[in-house]
Amino acid sequence: MTVLLHLCCGPCAIMPLTALRAQGLTVRGYFHNPNIHPFREFRQRLATVEDLAQRMALTVEYEREYGLKEYLRQVVFHEDKRCPLCYRMRLEATAKKALEIGAEAFSTTLLYSRYQGHETIRALGEELATQFGVPFHYEDFRVGWQEGIEASREMELYRQPYCGCIYSEQERYDKKIRQGKKLRP
Repeated sequence: MTVLLHLCCGPCAIMPLTALRAQGLTVRGYFHNPNIHPFREFRQRLATVEDLAQRMALTVEYEREYGLKEYLRQVVFHEDKRCPLCYRMRLEATAKKALEIGAEAFSTTLLYSRYQGHETIRALGEELATQFGVPFHYEDFRVGWQEGIEASREMELYRQPYCGCIYSEQERYDKKIRQGKKLRP
């Protein structure tokens, strides 16, 4: 069975890819992340996914357009619901791509992160599976959290300090300010 795996970034792809392959599944990747800001962060994550894909012999479909406008049109004035809106954007694109390429299922590396809303992702994945007729493969990849971190460090992959959206970047700096840490220019 072929699973189209949405890739949010290189480090988060290691354990899901490893786990799916260990189950005998064929995995193809899909990089679609219109939420990532700023542009240099988008380019860095794209380059890291390309590096990982080469190292792990993963075929990847890339959406290389910087989709910030698309993302902002969805979330502006809905910031309190931005994560579910963002999940939907990326999962819907993945389900459509899975249907287009004939994959038997789709999933996402977002399920590797301890910081993402797993139940929301699962519910959206199942809803989109029904809508597009491609099953959503839910698996809690967090069990390999530390192992994935160590593997990404060993590979010397770029490891990002926030989820990617402009709002999470602001929250990262707001937290540092609240903690009294000095910000680097």
